[in-house]
Amino acid sequence: MKAFTIDRYGKKESGHLTEVGEPELQEDDVLIQIHAASVNLLDIKIRNGEFKLILPYRLPLVLGHDVAGTVIRVGSGVRKFKSGDEVYARPDDFRIGTFAEYIAVNEGSLAHKPTNLTMEEAASIPLVGLTAWQVLVETAKLKQGQKVFIQAGSGGVGSIAIQLAKHLGAFVATTTSTRNVEWVKALGADVVIDYKQQDFATELRDYDVVLHSLGSDELEKSLQVLKPGGHLVSISGPPTPEFAAEKKLAWPLKLVLSVLSHRIRSKAKRRGIHYSFVFMRASGNQLGEISALIESGAIKPAVDRSFPFDSVAEALAYVETGRAKGKVIINVKS
Repeated sequence: MKAFTIDRYGKKESGHLTEVGEPELQEDDVLIQIHAASVNLLDIKIRNGEFKLILPYRLPLVLGHDVAGTVIRVGSGVRKFKSGDEVYARPDDFRIGTFAEYIAVNEGSLAHKPTNLTMEEAASIPLVGLTAWQVLVETAKLKQGQKVFIQAGSGGVGSIAIQLAKHLGAFVATTTSTRNVEWVKALGADVVIDYKQQDFATELRDYDVVLHSLGSDELEKSLQVLKPGGHLVSISGPPTPEFAAEKKLAWPLKLVLSVLSHRIRSKAKRRGIHYSFVFMRASGNQLGEISALIESGAIKPAVDRSFPFDSVAEALAYVETGRAKGKVIINVKS
């Protein structure tokens, strides 16, 4: 089958389409013919080698973390899916590779595609939808009437997180550039900070939750936004010792992560704020919950543009510019 692979880590590695073997099907796996995938910043960070300590992939590697497609066949232990089903997923770590014609996904990581979405729209959802869910619902336990600050509201995670937070009954603030202010307001944001003209740290106060997705400067400034007892949840780091324990990382790596996150954990503790790091995991059950919200109209996909399968490198470069509104799609099966 055709697949988009990288042969080495590095910012100069552009990747290429090549022929690889079709995936092997285990008893709990579902073989999917991929119709569409989508690009995430995680794909770029993995290509650049930023996660090779935490996720030591074997090269060459097929990139891609989102899939929407049709079930071709199922393993002997699969009960929830059958040939012909339209499905979508974020495959498990170490089983990624959706920039390809086929992929085998564990049944537990898979959900039926929302009936009101196209394959392209469905492919935009899994990673960012699960990230938003695991930050706001699972980790922060966001409640009706609380105030949440979601950084980068026009990005893939931000555009879904705003809609999810509004569904949960929260008051939502976000940041974006001047050209996207009205767009994120339409998603449901109550307060929009134009980061080209305003500083969120001087504009926002007494928030219950912050979803941090930017750099270290924004991470520390986020503490000023939160009230005592608030929760700062980062998806861009630094990882915590709790994360290291959850991932069963080797003790030297646990020590490194503890040192890297010591500063922000200490500053947060002095202010009476809890700091968490979330690296989303695959979950078919949670994706099913998200599907129900999509079918009810509470969450709508945010798609910027689509690229053909032979232009994955161009799609990655476009996402890397940071100009995309929502998600960028790869049309694998035309």
